[in-house]
Parts: sequence; structure tokens; C-alpha cells
Amino acid sequence: MNNTVGVLALQGAYQKHVESLSRLGVKSRLIRKPSELENCDALILPGGESTTISLLLQENGLYEPIKTFAVKHPVMGVCAGMIMMASDVDDNRVTPLGLMPFKALRNFYGRQVHSFTADVKLNFDSKTFKAPFIRAPGIEELSAEIDVLATYDDKVVMIGYGKHVALSFHPELTVDTRIHEYWLENSFKL
Repeated sequence: MNNTVGVLALQGAYQKHVESLSRLGVKSRLIRKPSELENCDALILPGGESTTISLLLQENGLYEPIKTFAVKHPVMGVCAGMIMMASDVDDNRVTPLGLMPFKALRNFYGRQVHSFTADVKLNFDSKTFKAPFIRAPGIEELSAEIDVLATYDDKVVMIGYGKHVALSFHPELTVDTRIHEYWLENSFKL
């Protein structure tokens, strides 16, 4: 793949996404300012703390540039990144980007001490995915245009919308690259 994937590097586990992309032979670059989006073909919004990421996007002038970028380019949001992709969030301290029509629920699966790993059922692969959930958000009020891509305990934990993917769990904290592969393969087909 000749595409370059930007990884938002303001806060959170962004380096782990760089490592996942590297395992797939995909070039990446860290994004800290708007001009760094120019040579990217896709973008990952990593996990972290959503209220902090929301503030940092505004302070670093990235809020509107990311919204504009997402019109033509694929975006993957993980955990706090998923919250930022939502059209609505259950916490008014977060200003979501509104890239996907759903509501995100912060800390749906509990606080840090309630973090866990679980087998997630993927709708695009017969094998489950061992997924780390860390203060994971929930997904609700899905628009009819949203594709459910993975579930855990009968709850939606990964969704797709056009070229975009959002998920509650952290695939970058595993050596399993199927989530990143799925997103990249399907995003560039559209």
C-alpha cells in the first residue's frame, strides 16, 4: 500500500497505532498541526481522554481541518477517538467532530479499574478478536446508514459509515492487525 496514514499525536496511545501500521507495511506520520494532514491519505484518531482531546483539537487548530479532511478521506476513531467522531456525546465538555451519525457514551464500560479484555464478534471475520476495553465508550442511537461491524455481549462496539470506522476497544494494543487491515482495505475501495 502506497498510502500514508496520519495518526493524531496530541495525546493518547498514538505510537501503538504507528507500530500496528508498520507491521502492515503502511507508512504513517504523526499529526500535531493542520499542515501535517496535507500528505496523508487517511487518519487515525487514537484513544486517550476525550475531554482533553476535544480541547487540544481546538487549541491546536485541528478541529475544522480534520472535519474538512474527513469529507474525502477515511478516518478511524478508537475509544476517545470514537467519541470525537460521534454526532452526539453524553458529556457537554466534549465537542465531537460529527463525522458519523451516532451517540457516544463516555466510560460506558466503567472506569480504568474496570478495564478488561474480551472476545469481540466481528461481522467481517469468522474468528473473534481479543479486544482490550479501557474506560471504553458505548455506542447508541445509530443512524440507519451505520454498519455494525463488531459486537460484544450483544452490544455494538465497532461501526462503519462510508470510509470511516469507529470502535470502543483498542486494537493497537494487540499484535492482531485485522481491524487496521479491514479499515484500510475497505476504505480505499470506496
